[in-house]
Amino acid sequence: MNKSILLPAMGKPPIHAPLFSHKVAAGFPSPADDYIEGRLSLDEHLISNKDATFFVRAKGNSMVGAGIFDGDLLVVDKSLTPTSGDIVIAIVDGDLTVKRLIKRGGKIILKPENPRCKEIEFKEGQELQVWGVVTSAVKKFV
Repeated sequence: MNKSILLPAMGKPPIHAPLFSHKVAAGFPSPADDYIEGRLSLDEHLISNKDATFFVRAKGNSMVGAGIFDGDLLVVDKSLTPTSGDIVIAIVDGDLTVKRLIKRGGKIILKPENPRCKEIEFKEGQELQVWGVVTSAVKKFV
């Protein structure tokens, strides 16, 4: 199995951490209140279909315009039917790639979100193999 693909842990109980109802200002600071809205489990929040979900790390900078950076952990759902505009994990020339799926005028394009990178346009007879739809990206800062 490809070491860059991670599967969700099965059988482990979710961790429910406090979710504060007060939003944190990204501009000017505001005093936060101590009111806890509830408890949040990230696996329950990020994963809709546990059996069809896997994780993969992004590599490179082709999707920075979509907020996906090198090393980000992507949550991918294989049970979703990819539609135009979705960010997908696809196989191109034997390699996995993450790109935005565009269906336009009968053409299928895998579009990067970086103007320095080229689109991948599929020609007549070429097959696109999509492994799943990216539903979230997880970032670590420390």
